[in-house]
Amino acid sequence: MAACAEEGCDRPAAVRLYVPWAANREVCTAHGRALVQQDGVVAEPLEGASENWQ
Repeated sequence: MAACAEEGCDRPAAVRLYVPWAANREVCTAHGRALVQQDGVVAEPLEGASENWQ
């Protein structure tokens, strides 16, 4: 499983974020919760990452 794409984070990625103004990226649930609150950002759970939902 890949690590979170956010700088300095070593948690496992659990969510793919589709960001209209930047590159799509895979992040941990903590970063996903924060980033998905921005207008236009869509989150999709990664297949097989259910154990990483914290």
